[in-house]
Amino acid sequence: MYYLKEQVLEANLELVRRGLVIYTWGNVSAIDRERGLVAIKPSGVNYDTLRAEDIVVVNMDGEAVEGWMKPSVDTRTHLEIYKAFPSIGAVVHTHSTYATAWAQAGLDLPCFGTTHADCFCGSIPCTDPMDAAAMMDDYERETGRAIVRRFEGLDPNITPAVLVRSHGPFTWGENAAKAVYNATVLEEAAKMAYITLDLNPHAKCQPELQEVHYLRMHGPKATYGQ
Repeated sequence: MYYLKEQVLEANLELVRRGLVIYTWGNVSAIDRERGLVAIKPSGVNYDTLRAEDIVVVNMDGEAVEGWMKPSVDTRTHLEIYKAFPSIGAVVHTHSTYATAWAQAGLDLPCFGTTHADCFCGSIPCTDPMDAAAMMDDYERETGRAIVRRFEGLDPNITPAVLVRSHGPFTWGENAAKAVYNATVLEEAAKMAYITLDLNPHAKCQPELQEVHYLRMHGPKATYGQ
């Protein structure tokens, strides 16, 4: 599992380099599907002291099987996402400023232009309010379930991000590096959307333009890149 720990360490440090986290906020995990094990950042550990050896490995029940620290408090949220979205390989959670502001406002993040459309197909959904009793019983697991419920009828592979109402963003991808990339683009898109609405509250982006930009970056007919 050391290879996965190294990937998770590097992805967590990339959150710092991209300005998506401060102090001990946020976390990255990655999954070994064959072994049913998840490597995740330990709870409350500063990024500047974090080592690969500190990354905690848990099974799909959230039980630590490797590592001496406690896993992230968001571990059960990550596990619910992995269980529901079998094609993904990593999950990222941050409290990046603009994406979190949209989450706190309880709003979906619309696509206003091609920067957003290059990465995400359509709006980034915001979850519904959680049931109070379920939330008090197991908050982290209920957070994951709220994400899964919000994606009923949606494809998590073409919209690899969600805004958890009153909390913050989660993103995912085929590996840890891609999940961090999605978190970075999400934050920039959220910032641009905020500025766009400030300049023009009636701004919209043509659905056809969104589709063209998404498809030239993704899928069998993608033309972007070498």
